[in-house]
Amino acid sequence: MKTLVIAEKPSVAQDIVRALTPVAGKFEKHDEYFESDSYVVSSAVGHLVEIQAPEQYDVKRGKWSFAHLPVIPPHFDLKPVDKTKTRLNAVVKLAKRKDVDKIVNACDAGREGELIFRLIEQYAGGSKPLGKPVSRLWLQSMTPQAIRDGFNALRTDKQMQPLADAARSRSEADWLVGINGTRAMTAFNSRDGGFFLTTVGRVQTPTLAVVVEREEKIRKFVSRDYWEVHATFGAQAGEYAGKWFDPKWKKPAAVEGTEPDAEQKADRVWSAREAQAIADAVRGQSATVSEESKPTTQASPALFDLTSLQREANGKFGFSAKTTLSLAQSLYERHKALTYPRTDSRHLPEDYLPVVKDTFGMLADSGMKHLAPHALTALNNNYIKPSKRIFDNAKVSDHFAIIPTLQAPSGLSDAEQKLYDLVVRRFMAVFFPSAEYQVTTRITTAANHAFKSEGKVLVKPGWLAIYGKEAQDETKEGEDSGKTLVAVQPGERVQTEQVEPKGLKTRPPARYSEATLLGAMEGAGKLVEDDELREAMQEKGLGTPATRSSIIEGLIAEKYMLREGRELIPTAKAFQLMTLLRGLGVEELSKPELTGEWEYKLAEMEHGRLSRDEFMREIAEMTEHIVKKAKEYDRDTVPGDYATLTTPCPNCGGVVKENYRRYACTGQDGNSEGCGFSFGKTPAGRTFEVAEVEQFLRDKRIGPLDGFRSKAGWPFTAEIALKYNEDEKNWKLEFDFGNEDESETGELVDFSAKESLGTCPKCGGAVYEHGKNYVCEKSVPTLAQATPSCDFKSGQIILQQPIEREQMTKLLATGKTDLLDKFVSMRTRRPFKAMLAWDAEAGKVNFEFAPSKFPPRKPSAKTSAKAAPAAKKAPAKKAAAKKAPAKSAAPKAPRKPAAGKAPSAALAAVIGNEPVARTEVVKKLWDYIKANGLQDATNKRAINADAKLLPVFGKPQVTMFELAGIVGKHLG
Repeated sequence: MKTLVIAEKPSVAQDIVRALTPVAGKFEKHDEYFESDSYVVSSAVGHLVEIQAPEQYDVKRGKWSFAHLPVIPPHFDLKPVDKTKTRLNAVVKLAKRKDVDKIVNACDAGREGELIFRLIEQYAGGSKPLGKPVSRLWLQSMTPQAIRDGFNALRTDKQMQPLADAARSRSEADWLVGINGTRAMTAFNSRDGGFFLTTVGRVQTPTLAVVVEREEKIRKFVSRDYWEVHATFGAQAGEYAGKWFDPKWKKPAAVEGTEPDAEQKADRVWSAREAQAIADAVRGQSATVSEESKPTTQASPALFDLTSLQREANGKFGFSAKTTLSLAQSLYERHKALTYPRTDSRHLPEDYLPVVKDTFGMLADSGMKHLAPHALTALNNNYIKPSKRIFDNAKVSDHFAIIPTLQAPSGLSDAEQKLYDLVVRRFMAVFFPSAEYQVTTRITTAANHAFKSEGKVLVKPGWLAIYGKEAQDETKEGEDSGKTLVAVQPGERVQTEQVEPKGLKTRPPARYSEATLLGAMEGAGKLVEDDELREAMQEKGLGTPATRSSIIEGLIAEKYMLREGRELIPTAKAFQLMTLLRGLGVEELSKPELTGEWEYKLAEMEHGRLSRDEFMREIAEMTEHIVKKAKEYDRDTVPGDYATLTTPCPNCGGVVKENYRRYACTGQDGNSEGCGFSFGKTPAGRTFEVAEVEQFLRDKRIGPLDGFRSKAGWPFTAEIALKYNEDEKNWKLEFDFGNEDESETGELVDFSAKESLGTCPKCGGAVYEHGKNYVCEKSVPTLAQATPSCDFKSGQIILQQPIEREQMTKLLATGKTDLLDKFVSMRTRRPFKAMLAWDAEAGKVNFEFAPSKFPPRKPSAKTSAKAAPAAKKAPAKKAAAKKAPAKSAAPKAPRKPAAGKAPSAALAAVIGNEPVARTEVVKKLWDYIKANGLQDATNKRAINADAKLLPVFGKPQVTMFELAGIVGKHLG
């Protein structure tokens, strides 16, 4: 009989096979598994199965309404993840094999790895349990010896049950809160029609609340003027600087109900007159000096857990949390250079001292010249000693801190090398002695006014030596690293050489970066800089180290936040959601502290101190409360802090104000019902930013904008226009998809006031923006050339990708654009990346795709022989860039021309008597329609019949879509 080992990823399965081969014998490789005499080793590829409500509880998107809420199923069914069905079927087949009598769960050591395996095991069993004993391989290092040690110390299924309970509870709680919350908020926001998708989540919404609250403080911040008084003093040994301060100043106490004024500081003066008075009083005066000099030490920061590594990499290199996790995972899986990265511990096990010494030995012998000398110094000076600050079993949960393994890496990318160096330096630094400074504080008193000067000299670098020139970056902010003060003799009086008041302004709090937001998530919404305090709070954090980066990326993907440089900025959609949650009184979804409590309870469940039933009962009650609040809310609007626009109403010139759902005219006084002009804040599910609304009202048009969704939920891009409606005598918002071709109206076009984007690749004329296209000046009738002679034209939006002026200019100058990433296939609805390129052979703009990162497989000898002739004819990888699905570029046999048919007498009066194909008839009819201006002025899709066309159409007006059918009736 054999033991089936299921890993989480194929790379881990391969590592397990390599480690077991010396003890279990040779493995045969099959398509999706490896097999020896005693083991079958396979793997998932992340989640293969996900939970879903039983069919009777499932509600499709089009029927989202309060009538079907809340959805709290008594149990959850399972469904395969579409992308990985083949892999799931292969693993299930192995699990059901008659010769497999034991299963080892070798998925990643943690809550999510436990869930991945448990769901696969449940799915494989179907309606009954699979019934095969399960053991748990718990790996915290991927070295062959660590894997073999893990197999010698397999954990029992019973030992893992608390972790499995927490994993299932987390998954089901997220489903209940996410599905019910999202559907309830979407139903509420879609009451006026349309489909306004409003996603909420157990972790994502409180995280968003943290960012929105900070932005609200920034928006409400009123800057105040203050002054500092800076002086230069002359001593016998030279000059030194000092800043005025009030020695009697004390931090203001908080008044009940309000926070203390954080801007009040000992060195700030709040009036120019007072600052000038201080400067005038001490200018030219002699002064007494007192000073205190004392040694201080600074220990190195603790080892990295995932969140602290993500924060550091974001601050130092600008890496996003997602990028850092991806790089760390690659260094762990592919290169075996780092230990398991998805950890929340910053300590090592107490028996790990010998491994640490071996790791320093590896680093000292490695060819990494920037790291090896420091490792050698630590070994020679016996720095590696037991210390509770580093080795503490009580502070190690499922995993320990991220440190280098015994394997020296090679072939790292530049980004991987940066992250590896970051971890190795921190690992070495924690064993090095503290840095030692001599800190001098000098008080200079002139005319009863005190000035402070501080100096700090690095005496012994200690751990800072590892960072070399980066030493200054490692000291705490606000310290003047390396600054020395000129000596002053005991009893010496110094002279005030210069003194100036310096006018400054208070600044609003900084926006969150990923580094600071990760810190706030870790501290359950409180930005805690102190390492020890943050460590004490992290069990109540928002999300887990492994999920925080995906939460941030999800908020950006749902357009709740924008990433601008290193700043994260909440959108109007985010503010609207927070207004709704506050207005409905659904604090559960917006309070970080409460979600932090849930994370804490899940951790308690992992340790067997809380039951799964009790936790899930609380989640179900909270879900019912959320739905009830939204369902029973009966007021017209939701109270909130709304904007008043500066641009007047286009209809009556009144004041336009924002409310929860709309922007509406409120009359000349800003407080009446106005003229009736209004439009929704969220057309097709995309929420206007206030700046966009101002532009929209001013220009009566905006776009192209992306992020819209159809009623079926598909994304689309469009312009929006304000158009006057004669019936209602008011302006209305309309989508403009660019279907009306302004370049083909037949009217003369004047390009004299426009700037050319470049030279037409077809005829050498100038290319301009015109209507919704970029066109050659010779492709439209102009004063210089009434009859067009060129047909170069390319859309400003192609498959939802806006083509900016700069990109078209680049295409005309170099032959292709940059790689653009927002094309959306009309057939699959999936986004894709491509460049637009001029295809001279086809005479048009085509798609060109970047070369694949993965080289094609080498074909077999037979295949090569067959393919050889075809390879010579293979065309370039291009596809036509039309407003339609990208078609395969494979060459096709030319079509035979369609046989011509005789036109009827009525049709012959318009196009002539020659036999003609239907497509040619339609083209000739269009030429006639355009030449005679027969498109309807108010509806370009309608065609008015003249005397010749009336017998053909049989009625005074037809739509363009009827033409083909009409033509068929007139061909013999």
